Amino acid sequence: MGARALILLTALAPVSWGTTYAVTTEYLPPDRPLFTGLMRALPAGLLLLALARVRPHGAWWWKSAVLGALNIGAFFPLLFLSAYRLPGGMAAVVGSVGPLFVAGLAALLLGERPTVRTLLTAVVAAFGVSLVVLKAAGALDALGVLAALASTASMSTGTVLTKRWGRPDGVGPLALTGWQLTAGGLLIAPLAVLVEGAPPALDAPAIGGYLYLALANTALAYWLWFRGIGRLTATQVTFLGPLSPLTAAVVGWAALGQALTPVQVVGMVLAFGATVVGQIGAGKRTVAGRSFSSAELNHRKDSMDVTGPALRR
Repeated sequence: MGARALILLTALAPVSWGTTYAVTTEYLPPDRPLFTGLMRALPAGLLLLALARVRPHGAWWWKSAVLGALNIGAFFPLLFLSAYRLPGGMAAVVGSVGPLFVAGLAALLLGERPTVRTLLTAVVAAFGVSLVVLKAAGALDALGVLAALASTASMSTGTVLTKRWGRPDGVGPLALTGWQLTAGGLLIAPLAVLVEGAPPALDAPAIGGYLYLALANTALAYWLWFRGIGRLTATQVTFLGPLSPLTAAVVGWAALGQALTPVQVVGMVLAFGATVVGQIGAGKRTVAGRSFSSAELNHRKDSMDVTGPALRR
């Protein structure tokens, strides 16, 4: 598969996540963020486990638990907490600094040293998202800001560790996704019971909404996401993140009748442009459909006579 097709398929994940807000507000029971996170993660994880029919082994029991906690179990509750406590899309603004988090972690753990262009592009993406979703009304809540930062740091760390650890031999992204979703769902389950109590009564729209979130929005989307992480650089993947709030804004305009101001349109252009620029050079960093850190490229140069300097973002 070509790099461009791989990027487009991976981009479907944040695009799908951008529909979560509309589905949640229009079809799901109110004030049940933990139950919603549980219904997204655990059924999807169990389904993928049944399809893959592969269990973790050896060190991958604890690695799956760590990745599941970072990418799902901690990320979902922190994200919902920040969204409930912060006004006017501030959670999305804080989340849009994810590329900066990943750039730092990738430099530390993967040897992917960020260039000035990468850092500037990340700042432009965050600024563009802020123009789209940030509203002036409401005071900032310290706990909400901390939760938003923690959720971004959690997902960013999970992304980089997923890239660093890769997958066990003979295990595909379907099984790896199922392991993480199941582990994350099991982490959320007791928290949901303790904080929110018994599950709410569900009508037909709510059932349909949860089915969509579990199947398309989570099982399929996270499979595409982790598949992309395995073949693209960590910073390339995280630069697709701004597509989520942009999709939410478009869905709100097209389906919920929410008007878009000229400032928001400018922000969308900036954020989308930064997302595209963040992918430039993908073909130069991938070999045989996957990406390599500087250390890996140097090793390949020694063993396979790959010419040219180690590539970096």
